[in-house]
Amino acid sequence: MADNPNATPQSMTTAQRAQAGASAATSWRQSFEVYLHRPVLIMLFLGFSAGLPLLLVFGTLSFWLAEVGITRSAIGFFSWVGITFSIKVFWAPIVDRVPLPVLTSLLGKRRSWMLLAQIGIAVGLAGMALTNPVTDIWHMVFFALLVAFSSATQDITIDAYRIEAADPEFQGAMAGTYQLGYRIGMIVAGAGALYIAEYASWIIAYLSMALLMSVGMITALIISEPKPRLAPRTNELEEDLANAVSSTLHLHGPVARFAGWFSGAVVAPFVDFFARMGMMGLVILLFIAVYRLSDITLGIMANPFYFDLGYSKKEVADVAKFYGVILTIVGALAGGVFVARLGILRTVLLGAVLVASTNLVFIALATQVPLLPVDDRTTRLLYLTATISADNFSAGLAGTAFIAYLSSLTNAAYTATQYALFSSLMTLPGKFIGGFSGVVVDTAGYPIFFSYAVVLGLPAIILTIVLMRHAAKQEAEEAASSPAAPAPSPALNKATAAAPDK
Repeated sequence: MADNPNATPQSMTTAQRAQAGASAATSWRQSFEVYLHRPVLIMLFLGFSAGLPLLLVFGTLSFWLAEVGITRSAIGFFSWVGITFSIKVFWAPIVDRVPLPVLTSLLGKRRSWMLLAQIGIAVGLAGMALTNPVTDIWHMVFFALLVAFSSATQDITIDAYRIEAADPEFQGAMAGTYQLGYRIGMIVAGAGALYIAEYASWIIAYLSMALLMSVGMITALIISEPKPRLAPRTNELEEDLANAVSSTLHLHGPVARFAGWFSGAVVAPFVDFFARMGMMGLVILLFIAVYRLSDITLGIMANPFYFDLGYSKKEVADVAKFYGVILTIVGALAGGVFVARLGILRTVLLGAVLVASTNLVFIALATQVPLLPVDDRTTRLLYLTATISADNFSAGLAGTAFIAYLSSLTNAAYTATQYALFSSLMTLPGKFIGGFSGVVVDTAGYPIFFSYAVVLGLPAIILTIVLMRHAAKQEAEEAASSPAAPAPSPALNKATAAAPDK
């Protein structure tokens, strides 16, 4: 990827913006001081608001449903409410471009959609709290869908806000504080909700979570609306698309104006992606779709698995939801180190291998713990801790590498919609296939299910190798065609080798 001296912050890829940001920090002191800037600190609270709803419609909800006697097959199918996170790309252009009556004039486009989504999450969580899943399962499905849809919408708005609220040199710190807040939100929704349910009730737990959404609402009300910045090249692309659609279909008046909006908001981000990636873009999209198949499928049955092994809510909260999230953070930080030392794709490959292979540890847990005396809680907890350590560390490392890779594919002019595409595609196949996880468990048992999860991790490993070979071929071709060009730094080589030419 050649340097572009005329590139604006909006036309650069995320990888280029990250490079620009890194060059701006000339000392360790300045690097740490970026975390003191107001937009960076704001992302801590927005990250908490984004991380809170996720487990409440997945892992925590699965535990609640298992405890009240819902069948494992039904729990697996229930996970399909999470498909809303995987199809958010379909309404991302609307959130990106359509103003809300009254709210947008008062708060601005980003904050108005953000606040509306947060209100939807709070209402949905309150509705779940006041619903009996045994007698009103379809009401529970409706409120869970409301939470999931609103949470996916919030993700779109927060991604857009993060990109528009700060200059490129602060984007790394913005992402860092967002991830920290996100993990804190997951701890609260995981361990926190289980503790409350253990010592109070599920009703109190979910009402408490609904109340905690006020953190995001207050933040949305007090922050400033970011100023969007659009590169001239983006305007030219959208004008060309609008003119082509109108002239080809012979459109006029309001229909032509709508076609122009649609082509700019929906079509242009995809045209831009394939213009930069070529046919390799199809392989990249397939890779994104399969990378998380294994861990998403396993995650759906994790809490019912712990419950079936006889672990209490407190034990699961202590190990899986609190200690486990800490191990995920450690793995994420380790992933950052490996990305710096090995490059993005090598770390992506390492993460894919670890995620697939650590499913074997779950087989050991499923086969060995039932043989232990019920009162031997220490040994049983040691098995659980070892399993959670391997799984969560691997997931954290793989997650960091994968986010770095997705970021390197994104054009700043369409970051919200393109990132929504990538993140939607990243989870959609796993959510769909994961819906059958309960059927596999009910039919064949947990050891076969975890072996099945190992197999689901193999396509990600194979496609990572394909992308690595493609990147190596590109580097060789570029070196052959530009023998007189100065060699880029090793760090830049590692970052840009992740994706085809921009």
